[in-house]
Amino acid sequence: MVKHIILWTLKPELTEEEKKIVKEGIKAGLEGLKGKVPGLLDIKVHIDGRLSSSNADVMLDSTLESPEALKGYAQHPEHLAVANGKVRPYTVTRSCLDFEI
Repeated sequence: MVKHIILWTLKPELTEEEKKIVKEGIKAGLEGLKGKVPGLLDIKVHIDGRLSSSNADVMLDSTLESPEALKGYAQHPEHLAVANGKVRPYTVTRSCLDFEI
């Protein structure tokens, strides 16, 4: 199995209300992929409870069956729709950590 963890920082020009709406959209979009993307076992997006010591705004924590499933997830049309419509337009920084468990 593979853990796929992403941290995003939202664009600083977004207001707090805009950031709230964007984070909710990212969460709904990505968590909505469960059951639609082959090999995606679990997916959670953390948007609340952020401490002031943090330097990221949103965290994706997902588990996939294999490295091959991760590649499929990255290219899946529904994932790309969420990434291109709800994530990339509103973020400035993306950090990724993929590892086998």
